[in-house]
Order: sequence, then C-alpha cells, then structure tokens
Amino acid sequence: MKSDRKRYVIAGAGGIGTAAGVLLAVVGREDCDLVLWDADAKALKRAHDRLPRDGHVRSVETLEVARGEVPAELSRTLESADIVLDCLPGAAAPFVARLALEHRLHYANLTEHVAETRQILDLARGAETGFALQTGLAPGFINVVALRLFNDFCRDFNVERVNRIRMRVGALTVHAQAPHFYAFTWSPSGVATEYLEPAVVVRDYATTTRPSLSERETLIIDGVTYEEDLTSGGAADLPEALAGRVRELDYKTLRYPGHYDWVAAQVAAMGAAGNGDGHGNGRIGALQEVMERDIPRCEEDRVVVYASVQGRDEHGVPRLREEVHHVRPVELGGVRLRAIQTATAAPLVEVAQMLLAGGYRGPVLQSRIDPDAFVGGRFVSRIYGT
Repeated sequence: MKSDRKRYVIAGAGGIGTAAGVLLAVVGREDCDLVLWDADAKALKRAHDRLPRDGHVRSVETLEVARGEVPAELSRTLESADIVLDCLPGAAAPFVARLALEHRLHYANLTEHVAETRQILDLARGAETGFALQTGLAPGFINVVALRLFNDFCRDFNVERVNRIRMRVGALTVHAQAPHFYAFTWSPSGVATEYLEPAVVVRDYATTTRPSLSERETLIIDGVTYEEDLTSGGAADLPEALAGRVRELDYKTLRYPGHYDWVAAQVAAMGAAGNGDGHGNGRIGALQEVMERDIPRCEEDRVVVYASVQGRDEHGVPRLREEVHHVRPVELGGVRLRAIQTATAAPLVEVAQMLLAGGYRGPVLQSRIDPDAFVGGRFVSRIYGT
C-alpha cells in the first residue's frame, strides 16, 4: 500500500542516480522516500552512504538485483512506488520501462540510444502513466532550451519559420592534454556510441541522417574556441516536432581542438586493421576499447551548453538569438557532485516532478514539455542558473 509521500525508485546507483537522490533531498520541496536499485552491491552502498540524511528524503532503501531478473522483492517495491527514474545503461531501458508499465508507474530515462527509445515509444502508447524519454542533458535540457528559443524567436519577430537551430553541448574537463585533448567525465560506452551512430538532422526542411563526425566546425563561446561535430541522439524529437518550420537543425558535441583529429585517426586505424570495421555494436565496442585504454578519467569537469536560433524577422532583417549555460561541480548537502552529474540529473528530476503533478500520459518527448515551466523549475534553475 502506497504512503502519502511520493516513493521514487532510482534504477542505477552510479553517479547520475546518486545525484538525482541528492537533488531530491536538498533541492526538493516535498518529503519523499527512495529505493536505490542496482546489480552492484558496492555502488548501492556508496550511493546510500552519500545521500544527505537531514533533507527531504525521509528513507532510503537499497535493492540488489541482477540485471534482467525480477525477484519478488523487486515486484513488491514497484507495487508501492510512484515513479521509476532509469539511470541504468541505455540497453536496459526497455526492460525497466516494461516493468514500470506493468506496475502502472511513471517512468523517466536518460538514454540517447535511438533503437531503445523507439521500443519504449511503442511500448508506452496508450499507457495511463507518463513515460518521459531522453530527459537528461543531451538529449534533454538542450532540446527544451532550443524549443523555448524557437518559440520566443517566432513570437518576438512575428514569423512562423526560421533558417537554423543549433544545439551544442560539451561535457569537458577543465584542462586538456595531447594527444587526445580529452578525459572521460562520463560513460566511455556513451561516447563511443554517439561518435559512430548516425545523426538525425534537418536539411532544407527535410529530416534526414548524416554520418556522425562528418561536419566539423569551430565555435567560440565566451572567448574559448571549441570544435563541434555531429553526434547521434542529441536532436531528440525536434526534427519531427518542427517539421516544415526550420530549414536546418542539428545537434553537435563540443570538444577542445585536436580531439576529433585523434578520434578520426583511431577509427581509420581500426578499419586498416580490420578491427570493428563493420557497423553496430562491434564497431562501437572496438572504439570504446581504444578510448578506455588510452584516455584517462577525470573528476574535475565542466559542462558547456549553447543553443541558437537564426532567421529573419517579418521585415526580412537577419536575427540571431543565443543562450549559453556553464555548469561547474557543486556541493549540495555536504555532497560534492561533478558537473556532468547535476547537469544530467537536474532535468531528469525536473521532468519527474511534472509527471507526478499529472497531465502527462503515454510517451513524453522534449516537444511535449512546457519549456518555460521546465527551464524555470526548481531543480533546473538551481543547477543551470535559469
């Protein structure tokens, strides 16, 4: 039987799951209960011990369950819950979403994986609860910010169409060294996937795909020079939602100059050696192996977000609207969180509040989220300064 307090199940006790729990405890407005669910006992203990005990999280339980299994204890936990925040690797998303559907729970995830997202879209059609997909940083926050910029541009300049929407995000280190000019601040698997899967773009008002890492350009933000290139997953559903209203739209990942040259050299070497020169998981796995072998991990990180809308006003005058956000590591409730943790977890928790407040059923992608309420929400505004 459910209590009056909202009960959150966080699937995945890693960095993002921990950050979501900390945000609920420190930034949240209402008391709630948490259940941390993972296959890794050490990760569960680490996350449990880090959560503040004097905030709005009134109780914290842990549930160790092997991936793909549904023991009776997990079923009982889901029966008493209100929502599942899925912070597990993207490949597990359809499995977790199916459990949420069976137990009539709201569900929110982070994955940029396109195939898994399509599976959940099919699964959640007609659901009585909301299934918010790709609600992290990119896809996620960047898409809602771009949609808000687009709406404001059209309203302020009295137009229905624009020439270009740019969405750019970089999860970066504070410093960068040769030869790769990069260090991991999040999942190596996620990086390899976005570098090699095709990117969805809009060109001349038509939605199409382009190979990732095929349109490199330079972008200067606050005096710092970055390289940007196409990567997969970041456009979310904006190409479909804005069909016929934007001539060009794309998402690109920001990196320090020199990194993409290094990646191109590794991919070329893989092909020459006959190692993962096909498509799909084999190729992604081969690049991931190289990156994990050669690229260090770093705790001192930063996140850069840039969005812009360009077009002409009703008089034909060229106009440009831009928005930039910088996220740094932060301490909340005595817990120090990396920039990538809060930049990803804050949008997830914000959307979870929207689902629990009611009004959302079935699949919820970025274009269905109220951009002003989202950007001005308690969690997002605390981390992004909006």
